[in-house]
Amino acid sequence: MPVFRLTSQILFPPPHMASPDGILAVGGDLTPERLLEAYRQGIFPWYADPEPIIWWSPNPRCVLFPTEIKVSRTMRQILRQKRFAITFDHSFPAVIASCQEKRAGQSGTWITEEMKDSYIKLHEMGYAHSVEAWFEGTLAGGLYGVSLGRCFFGESMFSHVSNASKAAFITLAESLQERGFGLIDCQVRSDHLLSLGAREIPREIFLALLEHLLSYETYRGDWWRNLQGQQ
Repeated sequence: MPVFRLTSQILFPPPHMASPDGILAVGGDLTPERLLEAYRQGIFPWYADPEPIIWWSPNPRCVLFPTEIKVSRTMRQILRQKRFAITFDHSFPAVIASCQEKRAGQSGTWITEEMKDSYIKLHEMGYAHSVEAWFEGTLAGGLYGVSLGRCFFGESMFSHVSNASKAAFITLAESLQERGFGLIDCQVRSDHLLSLGAREIPREIFLALLEHLLSYETYRGDWWRNLQGQQ
């Protein structure tokens, strides 16, 4: 299948036209308007400098249903002991900067400066959110992503202290479950995500679920304030 080249218009080809490895299109930009339209269609950017922006719609799709979150005995004990203080939207720039850091064995990072700036804009608009895990007053781990309707699109996570990102992710899943969210989009599979309860589903099922979940109102703004108020 051909890979589509995007223009200045905010238009994407249908997701089912992606190549077998999930690449749908290249080019375009990372404006908030284009990013939001991409997420609404089940499409996300993933690339590294000096590549052009690459847009993906993989099949199958890795997702986690909040009701299926797996919490190991060790993690239950850690959460019960309140080893980490968990917050929402307290330090979005610090979380994405930590996710941007090179990992052991990696030569670079896929979170470019352009991408970081774009997601910070989405955060300021109330669409992108962070979950922070604090240990002894220091940011120890966390994750960030985009929320539309009752779907959370996970982007990246990091951990400076063992189990910190797991604590943040589990707390997020349980909080989303309480508020009727139906899906956490994990994009592509990893052993780490599978261990937490994620699984792969056909793209067509993912897109049908997404269409339904986008019919709900989006919780915009500061999640710490808004989600606490929903309890």
